[in-house]
Amino acid sequence: MQQVSFNVVDRSGGSRAEIAEVNRLTIAGWAGRDQAAIEHHIAELAELGVKRPSTTPLFYRLGAELLTQAEQIDVVGVKSSGEAECVLVQTKTGLLVTVGSDHTDREVEAYGVTVSKQVCPKPLARDAWRFDDVAGHWDQLELRAFAVASNGERRVYQQGSVASLLPAADLLTRAPLAPGAAMFCGTLAVQGGIVGMTDGDALELELHDPILNRTLRHAYRVRALPIVE
Repeated sequence: MQQVSFNVVDRSGGSRAEIAEVNRLTIAGWAGRDQAAIEHHIAELAELGVKRPSTTPLFYRLGAELLTQAEQIDVVGVKSSGEAECVLVQTKTGLLVTVGSDHTDREVEAYGVTVSKQVCPKPLARDAWRFDDVAGHWDQLELRAFAVASNGERRVYQQGSVASLLPAADLLTRAPLAPGAAMFCGTLAVQGGIVGMTDGDALELELHDPILNRTLRHAYRVRALPIVE
């Protein structure tokens, strides 16, 4: 079980602290709504040697202890990278939505997708919204990620509407969340191809709500540990 804490911001801008104990973590993979976009992401990963999925979407079960709200994560080597995603967390007081990164070891991914996801921490923002506050305009939410090199160079890594992904309500029907469960809801294609993060590189994540004019943000840096043979 992993304990995470959120600053839950409501529609009016008010907030309250909430602690969630997560005992089940699911990653929704290949969760695109547009088959062409799915094929694009499959092609991106195929260049890294990753096999085609047996079906789409695919739900990967991982250890909840991977969730972290730290500003730095440790990874082995320089072949891992993140992906901005909406994250749903079912708490005792209701369903929350926040932004996180399905950080994945791309070299291991060629061997096994589930294993590659299990070997990396999953960064998560500290701010969250009530799902009910955004459910009515879910498709208008926007995901963004910026890759920041160790020398400070910053570029757009991912950007687009979540309307290109399966709706959260659809995912919840396929994989219902009991109290204490969390789910990453799928990601967008990256701009410029998937590149491994080296020591000191960072990823900035954003989930923007243009209707209520607010944004969830999180950033984390990678510390690449050496591979000793």
